Amino acid sequence: MAAVKNGREYLSHVTETLRHRIAQLDDSIEAGQKEIEGMHEYYWENYTEMDQYGYENFDNQQALLHEINASNEKIELRRRFKKMMDSPFFGRVDFCYEGEDEPKIFYIGIANLAEENGGLPLIYDWRAPVSGLFYDFDKGPASYQAPLGEIYGDIAAKWQYKIRGGKMIYEFESDVKIDDEILKAELGSNGDVQLKNIIRTIQKEQNAIIRNTSDRIMVIQGAAGSGKTSIALHRIAYLLYHDRKNLKSSSVLVLSPNGVFSDYISHILPELGEENIREMSFDLFAYRRLKNVVSDCEDRYDLIERQIAGLYDEKLLKEKLSRDFLDRMEGYLVELEDSLMNFRDVEHRGVVKKEQEIIELFYFKFMDIPLLSRMDAVAEYFIDEVETLKGFDLPDEERDAVKSRFYRMYETRDLYVLYNRFLKDEGFPALPQVQYEKRKLRYEDVYPVLYLKYRLETQQEDSGVRHLIVDEMQDYSMIQYLIIQRLFKCRMTILGDREQTMDGEQQDVLTFLPKIFGKDIRRIVMNKSYRNTVEIASYANKLAGITEVELFERHGKPVVEKEFPGLEEALESVVRELRLEKQTALSGNADAAGEAGNPAEGTSGASEEIAEDTISYETAAVIARTADEAREAYYILKEKLEAEGFDTKERLSLLHRDSTNFKKGLTVTTFYMAKGLEFDQVFSVFPGEDRSPIVERARYIAATRALHELYMYEIVK
Repeated sequence: MAAVKNGREYLSHVTETLRHRIAQLDDSIEAGQKEIEGMHEYYWENYTEMDQYGYENFDNQQALLHEINASNEKIELRRRFKKMMDSPFFGRVDFCYEGEDEPKIFYIGIANLAEENGGLPLIYDWRAPVSGLFYDFDKGPASYQAPLGEIYGDIAAKWQYKIRGGKMIYEFESDVKIDDEILKAELGSNGDVQLKNIIRTIQKEQNAIIRNTSDRIMVIQGAAGSGKTSIALHRIAYLLYHDRKNLKSSSVLVLSPNGVFSDYISHILPELGEENIREMSFDLFAYRRLKNVVSDCEDRYDLIERQIAGLYDEKLLKEKLSRDFLDRMEGYLVELEDSLMNFRDVEHRGVVKKEQEIIELFYFKFMDIPLLSRMDAVAEYFIDEVETLKGFDLPDEERDAVKSRFYRMYETRDLYVLYNRFLKDEGFPALPQVQYEKRKLRYEDVYPVLYLKYRLETQQEDSGVRHLIVDEMQDYSMIQYLIIQRLFKCRMTILGDREQTMDGEQQDVLTFLPKIFGKDIRRIVMNKSYRNTVEIASYANKLAGITEVELFERHGKPVVEKEFPGLEEALESVVRELRLEKQTALSGNADAAGEAGNPAEGTSGASEEIAEDTISYETAAVIARTADEAREAYYILKEKLEAEGFDTKERLSLLHRDSTNFKKGLTVTTFYMAKGLEFDQVFSVFPGEDRSPIVERARYIAATRALHELYMYEIVK
């Protein structure tokens, strides 16, 4: 097709192409399924007559596997094309190559699209090298990095589009990198139930982070609402696109704050063309690794609840997570080399291994093996010797019996006992001496025990993980990062905001990360906040004493501060102020305005033109201090909202540590479960008398969750 300068015409052509490609794939997938069925039938009818060496059998199986893989690839391509039908492209760059007069037109979308396989793209993937022009340059001189080197030229024009349901909502020519009015409209729209795809509004500084392929460890320190989590996920999508030979989606792991966060971000990567990213919390990871040591472990949220209740020893907590504590543990490990062992002769089937020989094997030949795994190597060495001399392999039961005699040379192999001895030796309060079923580690002991496990037992690093994302980096201690460094020898993207530390005292992890990972850490600071209105962001920054954050100019309602004599009264106010509807009126009006007239006029400033009482939202949250307070608020709200005819079954949820999904409507939760999430309306309901450092930090976290409206309620008895 000749270059089409009208976006609506091009959309029509692209949509028709998509329909054609999907129809072709439907036919090809159907034919492939019949071929697979035929191959299955042939195999079962003839496998008894295949050659005795299995060559024909192998060839048939390989052919079947090839056909199945090809069919799966076609199914995935069809899924992607069907997804593109909703919004095939969002941008366009007219680029005049150096030495040429006529510009080449590049349309940019979620994925590549050509009229046929191997053909010239009609749509270029947002991650393609040429797409960088859209994000990084104004009209005029520009360049992009191609496989053969830097390509230079001039941008003659840039266009931006919003397409929904295959229909053009707006199109206009933009003179700037990403038009502020469009960005304002996107940010000002009512909150989605999940984290937003930002490919239409990626800023130049964000694009530089996303397309960074050179730095092994990137640390993104961003203000609340700066888009650091979105940027990290977009970067992963970009890296997967550019390094498919070495990096698969299944080899990416996200260490996230909690289970619900996985659901919250779940749609971003599929929208970007990537799926099957693994996710888990580090606390869950620790619990799984320690199941053979203790029956249960506290998580971070247990500690926070204890901190708020004053049921913890702050000095002890700091000591156990300190560098000094680790150094003392390392000294203890050196001492264990001798004190833990009781060597003796071992005889089996007439073959004798003297005590001195065992000592030499233990301390010299296998000295590089961790202490509690070392005797296994010695035992295997002896068993090999016996089998060689006797000329036959020992049965498994006999091998196990021999090994157990070597294991008994340890005074104990119980990590719980060994850690307890260390605590006693160093003057710390000891853990309860109880049976396995009653062992529960407090949070401050979980990672020291896990560290001890990694130092004393052979651990297989998770080689399946090729890229690790660590979210909320400020909530990880030095000992946790040391464990991460030991376990994951891969590229990392580490992100967080020191202002959102869930402790009373701020922690800047960048003071010790270079000592753990080396000095080749690339640090990125994102100080521009996009999430909140100016009014909300200014209020939150004042709470935390933050002055250096740049605010995106999007205005809204002033923050509401109120005091109430009790929780009932505060929640009655929540019910009155709640603006949840089934349909998002603001978003619908904005889109309609865009279709009817000038796109910029139709989207920017829409919230100012709509009467306050007609505004409705998709998401709202009541954020409490503790889990018990959140639960109480939930049941009071449930009763009050049901009296108002509100569908509480579908649109009211209590978000707690065991929650696994995030949905539209009103969410009741704690400040620590709300981290990383955002809501159209936020009602912070805290006891007014609690001004402890951790709760003051909690107020800041709660405030920064609000997109459009913030209500700071205090219960003053």
